[in-house]
Amino acid sequence: MRNLRVLLMVEIAIFGALGFVLDFIAFRMPQGGSVSLVMIPIVLMAFRRGILAGIATGFLVGLLQIVTGFISVAPLSFGFVVMQVFLDYLVAYSVVGLAGIVRGQYLQAVRTKQTGQIILMVALGVLIGSFLRYVTHVITGILFFGMFAEGNVFIYSALYNATYMIPVAIVAAIVCSLLFVTAPRLTQPESQ
Repeated sequence: MRNLRVLLMVEIAIFGALGFVLDFIAFRMPQGGSVSLVMIPIVLMAFRRGILAGIATGFLVGLLQIVTGFISVAPLSFGFVVMQVFLDYLVAYSVVGLAGIVRGQYLQAVRTKQTGQIILMVALGVLIGSFLRYVTHVITGILFFGMFAEGNVFIYSALYNATYMIPVAIVAAIVCSLLFVTAPRLTQPESQ
């Protein structure tokens, strides 16, 4: 039992570090934000070990970005900056781990070798995680970056964050689907 817990912590650390590194392989959007592969290891852990492991991996990715200084902060007072960083990094990446909500249906599709169902469950999981991350970024945009809004702050934040989150979701869904279909053992720790 103790060895399994240690193995889980090691996997979370490895996938969290991988997510942090994959965030450097990014296309920077002209207005801000970037399209990267950061969500792939988080989704992988959510499908491999479940929701809590996915959330922990996402939290670690956000924490690594904070402690290394690879963050963007609003020009606000210290208290507001702390809240903005907490939401934009720790919460936003943690909620990606909720992609594991469909893990049971995914594993069933893997057992029955239903490729279409595998792809559907992976895409649905990525969509759930991406949407929740998007909502978190929209909220921080409204609360902390509203001074940059031209017109309605909600519409501004929703459109701004959509410009990079929609491509991120599409790329993550495609890459995860290809990866999980071609190498399903990645999501099954028992087969290792």
